[in-house]
Amino acid sequence: MHPWSPGKPGYGVSTWPSTSPAWGGALEAEKQPGLPEGAVRLYGGKSKTVYRLPDGRGLLVFRDEATAFNGRLHSRVPGKGVLAAALSARMFEVLEEHGVETHYRCYPGGAMLVVDLHEVLPLELVVRFHAYGSMLRRLPLLEKLKPLEPPLVELHYKSDELGDPLLHPMDPVYAGLVSREELEELEGLALRAARVLRGFWSGRGLTLVDLKLEAALTPRGPVLVDEVTGDTMRLLDRGGRHYDKEVYRRTGDTGLLLEAYRALAQLAGPPSRRCSL
Repeated sequence: MHPWSPGKPGYGVSTWPSTSPAWGGALEAEKQPGLPEGAVRLYGGKSKTVYRLPDGRGLLVFRDEATAFNGRLHSRVPGKGVLAAALSARMFEVLEEHGVETHYRCYPGGAMLVVDLHEVLPLELVVRFHAYGSMLRRLPLLEKLKPLEPPLVELHYKSDELGDPLLHPMDPVYAGLVSREELEELEGLALRAARVLRGFWSGRGLTLVDLKLEAALTPRGPVLVDEVTGDTMRLLDRGGRHYDKEVYRRTGDTGLLLEAYRALAQLAGPPSRRCSL
């Protein structure tokens, strides 16, 4: 039996918190807002499409798709887009409540986020609180889930073709992407955000193992962009059960992934900054 199959105690669908209450269970049934007239498609990624609204704001539309291993594993997952958008909205609201700047404006419902448009840096900022994943593969001497204090901030170059390679901290400076001062600000922003989210999830019984963030440079300083979801955070409960994309990476089972994301959305609660398009 696969260690993540429903018949295995501790990992089955039925062992995640119940999603029957209104927020967790009915979220996907909420009516999806229509794309506003005049919206211009700017970019389509692996799981989201970005539009410019007539008023100049951006609109992220999360698609019902799951990908892993830089797109080599790909599935359609009806309902995932709504869950990802709502959770990302909630996470951005939590971050802004703690003084972390983001591109988030409001949540119009469904699988959409209204955001400020920025030129996104081709960098991923990975903050690790515990040794896991690719860190263990590149350094097998580390014990799995070994606490990292201080937390480790990694920089990766965003490129599916190259496998998002790990960079030396000075590589982005030498490449002219950022200055040394901007690099320090980006790392500080990532650490502040990660610590806020670690505290948020700890209060809900989950351990934030690591997370991946993206950012943009603006006249007011760096801001977080893109998304904060189960696709970008690695979260474990006390029994070692994942509430993130690791479920899909290990099993390819979209049903298990959707149940984990429903449970995650219910634990986080609904976004409060609602709006109309």
